[in-house]
Amino acid sequence: MTRLFLLLLCLLAALPQQASARLTSQPDNWPQETGDSRDLADIRNSGVLRVLVNQSRNSSGEIKGQSIGIEYNRLRAFEQYLNDTAPGRRPLTLKIVPKAKDQLLTALQRGEGDLIAPGEVLGARDGQNVSASLPWREDVPLVLVSRQGSRRYAHLEQLAGKHIALPAGSAAGDAVRQVNERLAQRHLPALSIDWVDPSLAVEDVLEMVQAGIYPFTVVEQPIAERWAKVFRGIRVDRHLVLDNRQSMTWYVRRDAPMLHASVDRFLKDYHAPADQDGTFQRLYRNAYQVRNPLEKGDRKKLEAVRPTLQRYAEQYRLDWLALAAMAFKESNLNADARGSSGATGLMQVTPAAARSVGVGSIQGKEGNVQAASKYMAMLRRDYFNSPRMDDRERLAFILAAYNVGAERVQSLRAEARRRGLDPNRWFFQVERVAADQLGMGVVNYVSSINKYYLAYQRERDGLESSQKVARK
Repeated sequence: MTRLFLLLLCLLAALPQQASARLTSQPDNWPQETGDSRDLADIRNSGVLRVLVNQSRNSSGEIKGQSIGIEYNRLRAFEQYLNDTAPGRRPLTLKIVPKAKDQLLTALQRGEGDLIAPGEVLGARDGQNVSASLPWREDVPLVLVSRQGSRRYAHLEQLAGKHIALPAGSAAGDAVRQVNERLAQRHLPALSIDWVDPSLAVEDVLEMVQAGIYPFTVVEQPIAERWAKVFRGIRVDRHLVLDNRQSMTWYVRRDAPMLHASVDRFLKDYHAPADQDGTFQRLYRNAYQVRNPLEKGDRKKLEAVRPTLQRYAEQYRLDWLALAAMAFKESNLNADARGSSGATGLMQVTPAAARSVGVGSIQGKEGNVQAASKYMAMLRRDYFNSPRMDDRERLAFILAAYNVGAERVQSLRAEARRRGLDPNRWFFQVERVAADQLGMGVVNYVSSINKYYLAYQRERDGLESSQKVARK
């Protein structure tokens, strides 16, 4: 009887159980749900290789038809390689899909692309359904970047307690945490990571370090040295290496072995052109000119116009610091400034724009700020009032329309939609179309004001403190 009972127990244990009984919760490293698999044969049949790229301008982009970005030449060479190795078949073309760096791996797993070409160090986590290619650059140093003329440090320990500005997805995040473990062992204060606004990529952070808005950042050395040819005011501290154990690679899904094999064969023999940064330097050399709006003299000028900016910002439901950032870009906070096409004053508003919102005189500070604020409110109401836009993107579109006209910005959004980009995001999406069709003018305009706005926001309490004291 006992043997029969034990045999019955064994048989019951062997029966399949319900899924809820087998797995009550999903482990942290459980593979994420993925989209349909596409290996090389499927890609060839479709005629399109979808490449997920880091949306950073460092990685890819076009300015008036001239392609730039660290990955551009390599990707075009890979496209040619795939077509050369399959003569007589339907030619493959690349479809570039820009994503924020910290979204690339997830997008690949969801089937939104076939290949990731990040242009930076990108580390995958255990359990992700992705596979790294052969590295095209090994043992990449992550180095400190600071401003020319700032204090030099001989050892990382001397940075204890300092703030490091990093863009989202930066590989330096883990490296800083490892440095902090060593600092803790020596009872020294940790480095603080300031994760910057998602509207900023690595090149934006480098520009803000050059301006003195951020004191330090940590960047892959080849990227820092590339941008140092544009940002002559940054200093690459090559001796201050936080990590040098990671490589620059591409990524494919694990269930695309034929594509992976083709990528590896290509990267093994590929050599970048010696002059590949020539166009990059020529097109960007004069595009980045942000300076620190919080210098002592500029603070005094801002304080002088603050009451006017605040009055009309409140009246038209704007942030006065956004108006301040715009005024700093437009006129360097000079109410007597004169520009082209009749633009005048603190906000460089034109008579036609003022008339369109019923403001007659723009010569005085009051009328000038009122006209600009009312015009911006009109742009928001008539063109950029979609609930699909967040406030930061909405402001970016308003600024772009202020610079080149609302109808032109709407046409850029329509073209972005046609290209598969997000028409409700200016940064890294519609701005790609703007750079391609119009050049860097409007892109730089919006980008500069955004950086001044972020700089002011970091100091909001201090900039508004005198007002609070006056009200007591």
